[in-house]
Amino acid sequence: MKLRTLGQSDLHVSALGLGCMGMSDFYGTPDDEESTRTMHRALELGVNFFDSSDLYGNGANEELIGRALKSQRSRAVIATKFGIQRVANDPHSRVVNGKPEYVLQACEASLRRLGTDYIDLYFQHRVDPNVPIEDTVGAMSRLVESGKVRYLGLSEAAASTIRRAQSVHPITALQTEYSLWTRDCEPEILPLCRELGIGFVAYSPLGRGFLTGTIAGVDNLPAQDNRRVQPRFQGENFESNTHLVEQVQALAKPLDLTAAQLGLAWVLSRGDDIVPIPGTKRRSYLEENIAAASVVVPPNVLAELSQAFAPERVAGNRYPESMLKLVNR
Repeated sequence: MKLRTLGQSDLHVSALGLGCMGMSDFYGTPDDEESTRTMHRALELGVNFFDSSDLYGNGANEELIGRALKSQRSRAVIATKFGIQRVANDPHSRVVNGKPEYVLQACEASLRRLGTDYIDLYFQHRVDPNVPIEDTVGAMSRLVESGKVRYLGLSEAAASTIRRAQSVHPITALQTEYSLWTRDCEPEILPLCRELGIGFVAYSPLGRGFLTGTIAGVDNLPAQDNRRVQPRFQGENFESNTHLVEQVQALAKPLDLTAAQLGLAWVLSRGDDIVPIPGTKRRSYLEENIAAASVVVPPNVLAELSQAFAPERVAGNRYPESMLKLVNR
C-alpha cells in the first residue's frame, strides 16, 4: 500500500483509508464482528487510516474502533470528528455545535470511547454559523497544546472559513465529499487547499455505493438506510444516474476492473494530496477497494470519465435540503 502525506504534517497515511461510519450507522444493521474483522484485515493489507465521528451510532462507532484497534494503536492513524448533535426524538434532525467549551467536552468523550490518550486528526464535523471559526479552532488548538490531539481538520467548510481557521492554527486536512458524481470542491476548495498546503480527505468517493453499480433501487435497501431519503436515489434521478454508472461499468470492463475500482482510481488520480476513505463493513468490499490503489488507468479513460460525469449531468442534490444547509459554510 502506497502512503500519502496529509498536508504539512507527519501523518503518512495509506493512499486509501477506511471510512467506518457505515459500520455503526446509516447503512443498515451493524455487524460488529464483521466490522472488527474488516478493520483487522485493513491493517494486514496496509491500510492505517481509520475515520470516525462521535455522531456515528451516538459514539458506538468510536467504541467499536477503540476495541478493534486497541492492541494495534501505534499502527493506526485515527481520525474522528465533533460538532453535529442529534435532536432527541427526531432521527433526521441535527444541530451544529462549535462552542469552545463543547469542543473540549466532545474531545474528552471521544478519547474515552476510543480508549486512547490522543487523537491523530480531529475534525470539526460541520461549521457552526453561530460561533466564529476563530473561537472553535482556538479551542481545538488547545487540545493540540495539551497533547490530546495531534492535528486539526475541518469538514465541509467554505473557502473563506478555511482561510480564517488557518490564521488561528494550521489546518492539516479538509474532509469533503468528492467522487465522480460530487465535484463541488473542484472550482475553489481544492485549489485553496493546495495553496495553503492542506491535505484533502475525500469521503463518499463511491457516491454512497451508487457508483459500484450494485444498487438496483431504494426498495432494495434496508428500511433504516439513510440513502432512502437522499435525492440522487429517488425516482427519475435514480434512473438518470444509473445511466452514468453504466458508463463506468463499460469503461471498467476492458481494464478488468470493477466499477468501484475505476471510480476510486479516478479520485486517486486527481492528486497525491487526496486520500479517499471508502466505507465498508465487509472484508470482501475492502479488498476490492484496496486493489484500486495499485491500478494504473490510461489517461484517455480518466478523461472520458471526467467528461461523462460533468457536474451538470448528475441528477439531484447530494443531500436533502436540510442537510445541504450544513455544508460549505
